[in-house]
Amino acid sequence: MSRIGKFLGKLAPASAPAYPSGRTRLEFEGVRKAQGDQAKNRIIIAIACFGLIYAVIGGRLVQYGMKAPETVSSIGRASQLMASRPDLLDRNGEVLATDIRTVSLFAEPHKIVDADEAVELLATVLPDLDLKGIHRKLSSNSRFQWLRRQLTPKQQSQILALGIPGVGFRPETRRFYPGGPTASHVVGHVNIDNKGIAGMEKYVDGQGFGDLADAGLTVNEEINPVRLSLDLRVQHVLRDELSAAVDRYKAIAAAGVVLDIHTGEVMAMASLPDYDPNNPVEALEKDRLNRMSAGTYEMGSTFKAFTTAMALDSGKVTMTDSFDARGSIRIGGFTISDFHGKNRVLTVPEIFIYSSNIGTARMADLVGIEGHQEFLTRLGLLSRMKTELPEVAMPSQPREWKKINSITISFGHGVSTTPLQTAVAAAALMNGGKLIDPTFLPRSRAEADAIAVQVLDPATSDDMRALMALNVAKGSGRRAQVAGFDVGGKTGTAEKVVDGRYSSAVRFNAFLSAFPISDPRYVVLVVIDEPKPEEGKHSATAGLNAAPTVGAIVRRSAAFLDVRPYFGNGAQPLALSY
Repeated sequence: MSRIGKFLGKLAPASAPAYPSGRTRLEFEGVRKAQGDQAKNRIIIAIACFGLIYAVIGGRLVQYGMKAPETVSSIGRASQLMASRPDLLDRNGEVLATDIRTVSLFAEPHKIVDADEAVELLATVLPDLDLKGIHRKLSSNSRFQWLRRQLTPKQQSQILALGIPGVGFRPETRRFYPGGPTASHVVGHVNIDNKGIAGMEKYVDGQGFGDLADAGLTVNEEINPVRLSLDLRVQHVLRDELSAAVDRYKAIAAAGVVLDIHTGEVMAMASLPDYDPNNPVEALEKDRLNRMSAGTYEMGSTFKAFTTAMALDSGKVTMTDSFDARGSIRIGGFTISDFHGKNRVLTVPEIFIYSSNIGTARMADLVGIEGHQEFLTRLGLLSRMKTELPEVAMPSQPREWKKINSITISFGHGVSTTPLQTAVAAAALMNGGKLIDPTFLPRSRAEADAIAVQVLDPATSDDMRALMALNVAKGSGRRAQVAGFDVGGKTGTAEKVVDGRYSSAVRFNAFLSAFPISDPRYVVLVVIDEPKPEEGKHSATAGLNAAPTVGAIVRRSAAFLDVRPYFGNGAQPLALSY
């Protein structure tokens, strides 16, 4: 074939294409289709594998999300937190103490990348940190360290923004006291771990709530609030008037209690200076003790009420008897005299309203040493008081009672007891002679009657109510009078011991009262420590400061205690003609 013919042959279309390996067209297309199906299957398998992998990853993320984390970056739900403490409420349901949610800052030192940088960053939010101490913690080989307990939400947010690796937050509860210091000595407080260490907070832990918290129960386990006997309204009045008395009389301290004489319920109790349980470090200061139950004092002439009751109850003395109060009594190298002596024979009511040391001593001498000691023991004045409050002091008395001891104790020197148990013993004088242990929890009249101990003849109680009423009407308690209310009481001005001797310039004053005295329902006791004469006056006796303070408390709190004033013209319910 010529060269031109070969060239033209190449340009001409072929009658049938040439396929590899001598295959025909149909065979080749079949192979290609099979290969395409295989590739499509491979893609489907790959997609399925990737889908399965992502499904597993998603499932694990959901699982981790539903699992409660060990550390959180914000305050967790209540159901994720440890057991809360029960709320403390007053008798009307007002909150005295409750838990609030908070977080605490911790570190895992083994995860800290740069301790120096971490300390510098934390100091920008918490400038009061102990930098050396925090650095030492972050540089340690431990796996957990507390850095700061109970942060504010703002502090938590700022620390989160720092992004420090190895630092986290744990949810906690913090105790909050809405009333601040209003009832601090009764309610008490907790420590940094939310465990009660004082007052009724400690009592509550002792009843099993502390064990619940240690067991790690969660708050979905129902914990009912604990209701106290306090009336927050009366508590506020009492504390407010005590505070005013401290300022007015420039005293170093004051304290008081309002006690239901038929049930033993403490309706209000305060001691100043007090403290804010939201900042419990203040409670460590020595002057902030609970003077009502944790302090013991010589109660002065208020003890004459018990001496008089003893003499009457013994049957050796009647209301119409008289005793020689002329001159003085010399015994054991001591001279017993009266502050404002009448220098004459005095009747029993006169001895009471003139607060005669001589007349009171002669009544005690008539009863005798053993009878005197037995009577005060019967009224609970010489033994440790039983109540829920943990802070209760033991009274002191002479190791051996001699005649001189009995005589001085008769008018309030020589025995130291707590003001609260003085009020409890006074309640027995007013309620028909029944001694009822005080309580800071609600108690019904029936429950009180079941535990009451008859310590006096009811007739003696009637006589003591008349004497208390007479003392406010005509005696040293006149400034406790409140229009519309029958107030009865006994003043007590006790000299304090300074450098081993009694000092007439330093006094511990008290006014022990009950109202309405015609049918007593409450005992009110106020004590004022080292008062100074009010401006314009030259003396600082109990009748000039403790008595008017009680009057102010009665005036303001009577309505809260459901005691109605009486302005009728009926006969005086108690005989005041002694």
